[in-house]
Amino acid sequence: MKLVTYSKEGSALCGILTENGIIDITSNWEDAHPPENIFEILQRGPECLAKLFEMAHSVEAIVPTDSFSLMAPIPRPGKIIALAGNYSEHIKEAGLSLGLTNSPRNTTVPRPFIMPSTALLGNDQEIPWPIYSKTIDYELELGVVIGKKAKFVEPEAALNYVAGYTIVNDVSARSVTFVTNRAKRPWDEFYDWLNGKWADGFCPMGPYLLTADEIGDVQNLDMNLKVNGEIRQEANSSQMIYPVADIVSFLSHLMTLEPGDCISTGTPSGVAMATGNFLKEGDKIEATIEKLGTLTNTLGKKPEKFYEPLQ
Repeated sequence: MKLVTYSKEGSALCGILTENGIIDITSNWEDAHPPENIFEILQRGPECLAKLFEMAHSVEAIVPTDSFSLMAPIPRPGKIIALAGNYSEHIKEAGLSLGLTNSPRNTTVPRPFIMPSTALLGNDQEIPWPIYSKTIDYELELGVVIGKKAKFVEPEAALNYVAGYTIVNDVSARSVTFVTNRAKRPWDEFYDWLNGKWADGFCPMGPYLLTADEIGDVQNLDMNLKVNGEIRQEANSSQMIYPVADIVSFLSHLMTLEPGDCISTGTPSGVAMATGNFLKEGDKIEATIEKLGTLTNTLGKKPEKFYEPLQ
């Protein structure tokens, strides 16, 4: 089942995406107190999802495809957690060993970081070019959405806590303009990199949330990213250093995961940082993952002047 958040006439609504259009959940809910968004659907749990499954196979009234635009499935999640360095070839192309060995899953741990919800962006929306970076990069990633509270979860049970999957483009500012006239301190490079993940609209997500029951083997999904029709990234989720189950388990030991939390599981090789072929104003980025559709965005106008905080 494909769950979506869509915008129609200025309102954010939730629905079920079908081949012919969207079934609006709120207007077709037969009982009192219909869920108003996907976040609420996940909080209500399996019983609510079961009702939506019945709705998807019984309701014929749809919203035509030409009358809505798709937002991020969960526009304001409690947490967005992303992983750095979860594909060996990406670590190698970046020129950073990060302690990588022949068996990194056995010798290291995942490296998560948190992003603000203001970074989220929907399908077919323009990514704003931030005023603090002259080079912008793309990063195709598999997105995981938590379906129930998870704390101290073991890997073998971790996928039971996943509601579904989506596509994430972890856009990155590669040349943060905080260097000039700054005294060098330990960890500057790390924090500049981290700041480069937080810009508004730098986490496009969508186009829908596919419920976990329809995904099959999450560790065998083909994925690719195109810029203006040219393939830049091509991989399979089997190439992850830490599979989804390990990621969810590890994070649940660091913090409580809650329904609606989103996890971006890292990018494969092929990013512009490795080639110098960074995004340009107006570029069309198409991120595709098997069964999850294609997330499409364009990069906005390059600023005429860039922010330099110590000038």
